[in-house]
Amino acid sequence: MQERVVGTVLARLQELVGDALVYGEPIERGNVTIIPASMVLAGGGGGGGDDAKSGGSGEGGGMGLVARPVGAYVIRGDEVSWKPAISPGVVVLVALVGARVIRRMVRSWS
Repeated sequence: MQERVVGTVLARLQELVGDALVYGEPIERGNVTIIPASMVLAGGGGGGGDDAKSGGSGEGGGMGLVARPVGAYVIRGDEVSWKPAISPGVVVLVALVGARVIRRMVRSWS
């Protein structure tokens, strides 16, 4: 029974996590083609069991999926370039760390 639940969850994850989630549909404008790319993290599991005292049994499963843009390939004629996506959270973190470093430098000069 457990194998069936886990197999079902894993099969569904495989359906969800495919090339369509890693690379988006190409976008064409004039002589430029953009292919968006995402990082995909997925996981799943399941289980089941029997209760010998009551004669009952149960099974269950679950899965999770997170997709985050990481950038895009830009194709112009014969040239291909990579343009990374910049996460707002990373920008804020870098700004905070930078401000702290500058603050310490200013204090050490005083």
